[in-house]
Amino acid sequence: MSKYAPLWAHIQADGRDSLALSFAQIEAIVGFPIDHSFLNFKKELQEYGYRAGKISRKEQTVVFIREQPT
Repeated sequence: MSKYAPLWAHIQADGRDSLALSFAQIEAIVGFPIDHSFLNFKKELQEYGYRAGKISRKEQTVVFIREQPT
């Protein structure tokens, strides 16, 4: 099980087409500080029907977008 599984489940349960979370919100969900390794794990999100959109280090936010079925 991925260390980010709680975040992916949270995003999927939210169900919105687009969801922006701050780094602090993400850290509260997963229970640890996020770092650059997050970029390696974000591909797992596709299994939950989403993808990571814009990641802003300046604003400290990540936008998650629901994938449209093909």
